[in-house]
Amino acid sequence: MTPFTAITVPGDSDGDRLDLFLVSTLPGQSRSQIQRLIKDGHVQVAGRAAKPNHPVKTGQLIEVDVPEPVDAAPAPEALPLEILYQDHDLIVVDKPAGMVVHPAAGHAGGTLVNALLHHVEDLSGIGGEKRPGIVHRLDRGTSGLMVVAKHDAAHEELSRQFREREVEKVYVALVWGEVHAGRRIDEPIGRDPVNRKKMSAAGKGPPERARVRRSREAVTRIVGAEHFGRVLTLAEIAILTGRTHQIRVHLSAIGHPVVGDPLYGGVHRRVLGDVRAVTRLERPFLHAARLSFTHPTDGRPMAFESELPEDLQRVLDDLRERFDDDADSQR
Repeated sequence: MTPFTAITVPGDSDGDRLDLFLVSTLPGQSRSQIQRLIKDGHVQVAGRAAKPNHPVKTGQLIEVDVPEPVDAAPAPEALPLEILYQDHDLIVVDKPAGMVVHPAAGHAGGTLVNALLHHVEDLSGIGGEKRPGIVHRLDRGTSGLMVVAKHDAAHEELSRQFREREVEKVYVALVWGEVHAGRRIDEPIGRDPVNRKKMSAAGKGPPERARVRRSREAVTRIVGAEHFGRVLTLAEIAILTGRTHQIRVHLSAIGHPVVGDPLYGGVHRRVLGDVRAVTRLERPFLHAARLSFTHPTDGRPMAFESELPEDLQRVLDDLRERFDDDADSQR
């Protein structure tokens, strides 16, 4: 099967389900593979996305775009990578924003895994061939601290610590509105029933939130807050679980989305002059600032901190300057 295929529906297939029609038309593709392509937006019917059960019509043009396969073994790439610590068992890195953690469809290269394979000679292929040593993840747009295991035993022990909530993870986020330290968000998170690229909190709310798929327990705490009027809050956030998009989903669910986050309502078209600095953001203002765990081999307590990267610090400096000036003028 070529990466791009265009098919015109013949008369004898009129009314067939889209997925079944493609299975009968495209050699070597199972129904589950076809359904995945449809759900991931790689199939268009008459120029529009459709569902697997969509009935096709005679003469319709169906376009199928199959992503290039990702190599089973990622290639080492000489990408910049800030290594804060490493020994025979693990490595701690400061991931830059914009870097995907591991190869996937659409991101065959340029990932943290590719960089690790270049910089670290004794990194084993654990956690799956495409994710050597990866114990936890950060979203592409999130910067900050990650720990990576170098061998099976370290991977197993670090994974246990994450699973048993023995790892301390503290993030810094700039959020819309006024949120206070001490706030706890305890709502399960699962795949959004409408947009599969999003996650959603399955707490109380509209009926659609009750249909969140395969929701899992998630707990987020606000442990510190610096307020810029009632417009913005610089929050320190601790997470007791590590669900996909957890902080972004939870903060959006309580009406305080992360500034600069287009997926969860954090990008505002109209911004007040005092906070106009946020319009310079090209990604969510979210940074993994502190990470604490126990060494997987000798039991030593390990603690690391990461300062805000330059793009976030510039925005924060501007906000502090403007709000300090406002406070001085009112004295």
